[in-house]
Amino acid sequence: MTAITNHMPTAELQALDAAHHMHPFTTGDDLNRKGARVITRASGVMLTDSEGNELIDGMAGLWCVNIGYGREELAEAAARQMRELPYYNTFFQTTHVPVIALGRKLAELAPDNLNHVFFAGSGSEANDTNIRMVRTYWAAKGKPDKSIIISRHNAYHGSSVGSGSLGGMAGMHAQGGMPIPDVHHINQPDWYAEGGAMTPEEFGLARARELETAIKDLGEDRVAAFIAEPIQGAGGVIVPPDSYWPEIQRICDEYEILLIADEVICGFGRTGNWFGSQTLGIRPDIMTVAKGLSSGYQPIGGSIVSDEVAGVLNAIEFNHGYTYSGHPVAAAVALENLRILEEERIIDHVRDVAAPHLKQGWEALGDHPLVGETRIVGMMASLALTPHKDSRAKFAAETGTAGYICRERCFANNLVMRHVGDRMVISPPLVITPDEIDTLLQRARKALDETHAELKEKGLLQAAS
Repeated sequence: MTAITNHMPTAELQALDAAHHMHPFTTGDDLNRKGARVITRASGVMLTDSEGNELIDGMAGLWCVNIGYGREELAEAAARQMRELPYYNTFFQTTHVPVIALGRKLAELAPDNLNHVFFAGSGSEANDTNIRMVRTYWAAKGKPDKSIIISRHNAYHGSSVGSGSLGGMAGMHAQGGMPIPDVHHINQPDWYAEGGAMTPEEFGLARARELETAIKDLGEDRVAAFIAEPIQGAGGVIVPPDSYWPEIQRICDEYEILLIADEVICGFGRTGNWFGSQTLGIRPDIMTVAKGLSSGYQPIGGSIVSDEVAGVLNAIEFNHGYTYSGHPVAAAVALENLRILEEERIIDHVRDVAAPHLKQGWEALGDHPLVGETRIVGMMASLALTPHKDSRAKFAAETGTAGYICRERCFANNLVMRHVGDRMVISPPLVITPDEIDTLLQRARKALDETHAELKEKGLLQAAS
């Protein structure tokens, strides 16, 4: 069977999409009037749309296509597994070879004593698992009142009711009755936007110590866990000051609070190590994984759990699970993805080649009049847009106005770059080459130039008072 390369005209595809498809995180009426961009093919770091335009995917899909598009090995792994065992569950005292092999491999790759995996179909599902897991853990240890989970404002941990409650996105909490009870949020370690006159080190310590204050206020006997991304991804690639994570670790250790590192974005090479926890010196009790686990080729996620936590849960019946926990096809594809990451030394490529090259060029964008800050760790980076560099000022216009204009100029220049408010973020496939990085940076600078000109023309280069 040949690949499907012919399709209806773009306008007809857009009309069908508008008639039947409800998009995530989208005002449907607005998109339907504009028409969705139809992506038809992809290879390496490049996307092709229905009009034949080729775009550099600066977001690796949704932070996930770590090994790039078009890897036949993953298609073959999926087809082989579908023919052999397309599906079976892991309920009812059964298992299968792909999930056994993937569990062993993740235990081998994960740091320290993280040797057990509870599989899910996504990061959202895995973080829902974590809510029940940490509460059940403490109840089994005779402390059922330890049920509060502390998270951070502007964190992203998924969009189901449970995982969306863990996250700290105000727009999500405004809909659907979130957050659920016993989830508490402290402030994020965003020095650029919120640090004021403090040094980054002072600010990092102050924000970390908000966790200690919250534990004391809520009661140590009530707090079960703290969850955080090593680097906030969807919140705008917020890189915490160096002082932040060591203090968080001290507090969790001192007060016997379980530490959950949400590695859904940072995991599987994005920061230059297998996990962001290794890059930032975090010692979690649980790691949430998804996205780069299969490079997005199949939906799969999971919670990688410490010996201590697993030992307590294994002694009881944990009444939790999903139809697709450890799906054999997804597990087989994830295993092949991990093999490629390992055998092709893609994480070495990130650490030694791609990330240093991107860092040099990305930080050079800091000389642009519209850029107030550049931040980068490995292959995730952000630019803070500002009308006034020296004061780190926000725009007088509604937050996100400048960012959206810049996003549109990026797409017009065949670059997928996302805006989070007035921050621009990238997270390209880990296999990107230096030449492709140079093209990405050229298109980004052109988009910034065009954004600056448009903001100036519309009178939007005004600082908030």
